[in-house]
Amino acid sequence: MLSLRLHRLCARSRLQSLARTYSSQSSLPPLPPQEEWRKTFTYQTVARRDRVFVRTPQAARSIAQSLFTRTPAATDKGKVVIEAFPGPGALSRALLELPSSTVRKLIILEDDPTYLKYLEPLADADPRVTVVPMSGHKWDTYSHLDEHGLLDDVEARPWDAPIPDLHFVSHLAHNVYGEQLVAQLFRSIPERAWLFKYGRVPMSIIMSEWVWSRLTAGPGTSRRCKLSVIAEATADIQDAFDPALVSPYEAHFYPPPAVYKKGLSRKPGQPMYGITAVPYVDQVIQKGMTDQWDYVLRRLFVLKSTVLKDAISSLAPGAVTLLKVLGDASLPRDQRVNVSKRIRELNVADWALIHRAFDAWPFKPQDLLIGDAFMPEE
Repeated sequence: MLSLRLHRLCARSRLQSLARTYSSQSSLPPLPPQEEWRKTFTYQTVARRDRVFVRTPQAARSIAQSLFTRTPAATDKGKVVIEAFPGPGALSRALLELPSSTVRKLIILEDDPTYLKYLEPLADADPRVTVVPMSGHKWDTYSHLDEHGLLDDVEARPWDAPIPDLHFVSHLAHNVYGEQLVAQLFRSIPERAWLFKYGRVPMSIIMSEWVWSRLTAGPGTSRRCKLSVIAEATADIQDAFDPALVSPYEAHFYPPPAVYKKGLSRKPGQPMYGITAVPYVDQVIQKGMTDQWDYVLRRLFVLKSTVLKDAISSLAPGAVTLLKVLGDASLPRDQRVNVSKRIRELNVADWALIHRAFDAWPFKPQDLLIGDAFMPEE
């Protein structure tokens, strides 16, 4: 079992730190000069190469100052912020320049030893900081936060209550693991799993244009996908900051851009975006039904350019019989689906009706074979 090392501030600077207001002159331990980053933060390994994070103080401050404008703390006590994948901590430092009435506690999740060398001193400079040397990608990490009492001061709120004073902030890796993580987080919302056991916790995520374009793709667009539908169904998604403030990539982010063909790419170097997602009070996807929704979406989006009446048989043998239910002329118009729509043209209301018909079908498969849920690791 992983041991949890907690790094906290010595009491002598507590009053000074808590009184700190936003300033361009930070008293926090500095990062190396920009010209030394290639030597200090090498990125030859795949794991390092895909770990993108903001590097300039001005970009980090622009992001930090924008993150909580839509979701301010409910009281002057400030928010408890969990920051995952910070790298060496440019954004961490910008968050700590905010007053304690905005950020009362910062829990940093990072397992890279090189980056930890620049994060751990933050806990010796500000009493609000706890550095947890574990990956934000692992379920066990969040269990440890509970087990070690790091979230004891977070009040769990009913789902229909105002949002709690807990906020998740993360850079997203530019690889399949980053894409899986963001999908898993949104899938956790209907189940009220992960941090959502505390209520409708906001998530602010910094991501590549590649992921952003898929996450926010509307019906009928070429990038509409399973992730788009789940995200649209579960949360109100808004820009976390103006992307122009952190453009171009090479001026504000690290590692340097990868060489890629013209057009969207998963590789570092694409424009960066930020979203803040706040779960809806009323969820289209009911608790306990996420796996079934995932199955239906996964099966049908394989044929996303195909019309529904031709694609529906991909759900299971005999699924074509669902067309009669979906297009029943005796039903009110808002209870029917236009089966001549292409899969990528379907909206959330259409998907809800498709799922309802599938759920009521007596011959639906019992083994849905869902393998990417955000579940505890063995």
